Amino acid sequence: MTRRGRAVVLGFFVLMASLSSAILFTTASRASKPDAAPTPTVVVQPHDTLWSIATRTSPRRDPYAAVAEIQRLNHLDGYVIHPGETLHVPAGP
Repeated sequence: MTRRGRAVVLGFFVLMASLSSAILFTTASRASKPDAAPTPTVVVQPHDTLWSIATRTSPRRDPYAAVAEIQRLNHLDGYVIHPGETLHVPAGP
């Protein structure tokens, strides 16, 4: 085998070893992570606001922080919600 041929074969084995280890470590790290608990949800009722939902579902939290978290969880840019919508809300009091 020529010098160039040996370099190509060596490069191929190095590439395969790198890919194998990357796949192995990625799969192992995904398997070790526990599934996240499902986020609680509420269905928006007539006359509900983000503030009323925040104070009802997280009575011990700062309402401003709870509203911001509801907006983040639901990818809301503003404060407009509609009856019948299902919103994810922060877990816990």
